[in-house]
Amino acid sequence: MNDAPPPSLLLLLHFLQDRMMAELHARGKTAEDIRDCLRSAPLDAHVISAIKTAAALRCDLRVVSDANTFFIETVLAHHGVLGCFSEISTNPARVDADGRLRISPFHDTAAAPHGCSLCPENMCKGKIIERIQATAGTKNQHFIYIGDGKGDYCPSLKLGEGDYVMPKENYSLWKLICSNKQLLKAEVHPWNSGEELEKTLLKLVDKIITPPAQVSQFDCSKCEMSKPASTEVGHHQALRVPH
Repeated sequence: MNDAPPPSLLLLLHFLQDRMMAELHARGKTAEDIRDCLRSAPLDAHVISAIKTAAALRCDLRVVSDANTFFIETVLAHHGVLGCFSEISTNPARVDADGRLRISPFHDTAAAPHGCSLCPENMCKGKIIERIQATAGTKNQHFIYIGDGKGDYCPSLKLGEGDYVMPKENYSLWKLICSNKQLLKAEVHPWNSGEELEKTLLKLVDKIITPPAQVSQFDCSKCEMSKPASTEVGHHQALRVPH
């Protein structure tokens, strides 16, 4: 059912990504050069609008990604929405003393393998979702999970009744869900474009909020905050943004 590459291969790809950063450094490319390249990457205006509107409605927005802190922080800050997120869980990245960008796996596999057969060795997003669910307590909390890749399948299985998963149509997550929809307890709401993502997300948010909330006078300058403080346990990287 799960056609993900062997975990060892995916972990190797992360080592290769770190090696690629070393090659760029050897060719004289700086971390700032990489930032400039990332800033040129487009982000759909509807996605930016969805983020800001959800933040204005006091949704707790978090990133769970198989990318890395350097890439994510750069892109979100460039588009003015970094401060809209309360936490970013991803592979740690840092610029070393030589100015080289270094990327490490989220899970320290040598010290404590996560043990999930569905996920690559470097990260189990399902474990992250379980931690978030545990810290949410017993309040009337509902989760909306947006994803597209194979690594988003495990966390989708962790969602319960009253939760929602939004897979991108015809991508890996969508195909895995369609292979056996009965395995999921959460409602499935697919999307195709940034515009459809925004409409679907805000429709679900409106459905969850009772009574219907008015969009607050949210100070969007908060979405343009500088790099958030980080809390780290071993290789586990969770960036928290104070509001």
